[in-house]
Amino acid sequence: MVSHISTTPFGRRSLTLAHVASQAIAKERPPEKAVHKWNIFRAICTAKARIGVTERALAVLDALLTFHPETVLTGEGLIVFPSNQQLCLRAHGMPPATLRRHLAVLVDCGLVIRRDSPNGKRYARKDRAGEVEVAFGFDLSPLVVRAEEFETWADEVQLEERALKLVREKITICRRDIAKMIATGMEEGVSTQRGGQGPADWMEIHELYRGIIGRVPRSATRQVLEPIAEELSLLADEVLSLLEDHIKTQNMSGNESHSERHIQNSKTDSPIDLEPSFPESRVAIVEIQPEPVKKPERPFPLGMVLDACPDIIDYARGGISNWRDFLATAAMVRSMLGISPSAWLDAQNAMGETEASIVVAAILQRGEAISSAGGYLRGLTRKAEANEFSIGPMLMALIGSRRREPKRA
Repeated sequence: MVSHISTTPFGRRSLTLAHVASQAIAKERPPEKAVHKWNIFRAICTAKARIGVTERALAVLDALLTFHPETVLTGEGLIVFPSNQQLCLRAHGMPPATLRRHLAVLVDCGLVIRRDSPNGKRYARKDRAGEVEVAFGFDLSPLVVRAEEFETWADEVQLEERALKLVREKITICRRDIAKMIATGMEEGVSTQRGGQGPADWMEIHELYRGIIGRVPRSATRQVLEPIAEELSLLADEVLSLLEDHIKTQNMSGNESHSERHIQNSKTDSPIDLEPSFPESRVAIVEIQPEPVKKPERPFPLGMVLDACPDIIDYARGGISNWRDFLATAAMVRSMLGISPSAWLDAQNAMGETEASIVVAAILQRGEAISSAGGYLRGLTRKAEANEFSIGPMLMALIGSRRREPKRA
């Protein structure tokens, strides 16, 4: 005669559909399937947040597994039946009330199944040969059935933890690099502006850096930290670019001075003079003149630009009352939009600093309509280099769209 397997808990404990589902899953276990109990226990510990089990409940599960004599969980004899007293001892002296509470957690999470006896005691009946014929206690079958599920969750948790660790490392490195590069720029007197635009001084860059750092919470997910890490990375690239440009400028000045001294001190032994000689006081000093900087043209009034792109005013500290305020604000917005320093420099060379800043304000105004601000700016830069781009139609279109919105409303 086949004994009926207990499916309901003893006493006042209620039966839930989740308990029935766990028992149904346990019935689907292939008899030949086997898992290493400590390997699956480590996977459950790793994925405890996904499973919903607590650390204290895991300590009770650890104690339950020690009552199974084999290291491999297989076959039918997966019911352990220790008393509460023995369980408390192996759970490092856990109080009985606490033990019962965490046993309920293991059952609710579907890690074990109650197989209660008629009187609620845990025991096993053996046949004449000494083999266990029927046992009442906790069934470990769900650990075997759901082994692949627990291992998959554990792998996903480990990958997420690794990704989070990499993001935190990126933030730490960027914080260190930016802080030290700002200190170097202040000590060496490096200019923070290119072509008359950019941050006013290093304190403004430091305030921008502190504003980004202030958004880093103590404990956050990878989804929260990744945008902050990207902003810090862009800021670090921008600051490094300022330092590198300063070094290049110094090297060019040094090379010019070296070439100047070389030309002045060079002498020839040729007896034939191809050029008439001058007195020593009238010797011309050869200098390499830098190319004249093209002055930015401002074909459109500032009021018209702000009428077309009013969103940029929200990013100005004290409002925008002149072109200098507009250019400084556009330089800051450029970094927020994720436009790289190289794309920004190419746009300035092709359009001029004013038109490039107007384009940045237009990109900000269009918002989510432009998925990649840097790619969009590079496309307009190529058109400007081919004389196929004009800022006027863009401003007219923005002004027209803003005026049509109230009419539609």
